Amino acid sequence: MNELVERFGSSLAVLGFPCNQFGSQEKGNGQEILDSLKANRPGNGFEPKFSLFQKGDVNGNNAQEIFNWLKLVLPSPNDQNPGDAEIMSDPKRILWKPVKRSDIAWNFEKFLIGKDGVPIKRYSKKFPTSEIAVDIQTALEA
Repeated sequence: MNELVERFGSSLAVLGFPCNQFGSQEKGNGQEILDSLKANRPGNGFEPKFSLFQKGDVNGNNAQEIFNWLKLVLPSPNDQNPGDAEIMSDPKRILWKPVKRSDIAWNFEKFLIGKDGVPIKRYSKKFPTSEIAVDIQTALEA
């Protein structure tokens, strides 16, 4: 994401929403999350060049409203077949209820929202972040 922020500058706003619903991998809060990013994942002194919000839920009864809205408008990532709901493969690791076909499957799913506030695309965790640049450029030119 830092690469995209550097490339597009003030024309792009990137918002990060930490979540602990995927394998309980985000146990920290606030400064602990920033320290973990710097030291562990991705490490090497990484500091986000984008806004990082407080940790919250993206699925289930306690999902943040922005994610309820995004999943309603974009029920599945554009880079996967609509019938291939990519939810976590081990049911014991699903830490929310109710489970829905449109749920975010794992950290690093990404949403592109136009400058008019309309959601454009949803990308799976597998979609290379750098490749979103083409869609960002198209959105900025619209």
